[in-house]
Amino acid sequence: MDRYYSLSVAGLKRDLKLFPVNEKLYIAAFILFGDVELAEKCAGALLEKAPEFDVMITAESKGIPLIHEMARLSGHNEYVVARKGPKVYMEDVVFVSVNSITTISSQVLCLGKKEADMLKGKRVLIVDDVVSTGDSLAAIVKLVERVGGNIVAKMTVLAEGDAANRDDIIYLERLPLFDGEGNQID
Repeated sequence: MDRYYSLSVAGLKRDLKLFPVNEKLYIAAFILFGDVELAEKCAGALLEKAPEFDVMITAESKGIPLIHEMARLSGHNEYVVARKGPKVYMEDVVFVSVNSITTISSQVLCLGKKEADMLKGKRVLIVDDVVSTGDSLAAIVKLVERVGGNIVAKMTVLAEGDAANRDDIIYLERLPLFDGEGNQID
C-alpha cells in the first residue's frame, strides 16, 4: 500500500509519496522536476527571503529547476551548477566528495575554471530543493570556499528531519521523516 505525506509550501499543496531509505526510515519524495508551478512558486518565495547576492549555485540535482527560476525572476542571467563529475570542457577542476541520503553511493561535486571564476570574490547564494543530513550542502560550501566565494546564505525549499533545527539555513517548510509504518518520527 502506498503512503503519502500532504505538504503545503509556497501556497501550493502536493501529496508526496513515501519511499524507504532503509527498513526503519522512509522519506517523502519532493520532486521539482516536471512541476513548473511548484518551481515558480517556491523560487519566488525563496527570493522574498534572500539577502543581496551576485551569483547562485546548486548541485547537479533536483534543485536545477528551482535555481533556474530564481535566476529568471531575479534578473540574473547566469548561475552555477556543481557537477557530479568532470566534463571534457571543464578546465582546472576542483573536487569535493559528498554522501547524500537519497543517493546509494558516495559522489563527487566539481567546478571548472569558468564556474570558479564566476564565484571568486562574489556574494554567493547556495540553493537546494531539500536539506536533510546537510552533506550535499556542506560539499557545496567547501567548493565555494575553495574558489574564494563569499557565502551570503544557504536556502532550501524544505528542511527535512533535524535540518529544520539548523539556524544556518533559510527554508520555506519543514519536512518530517517517517518510520517503516509511515508514521512521522520527528
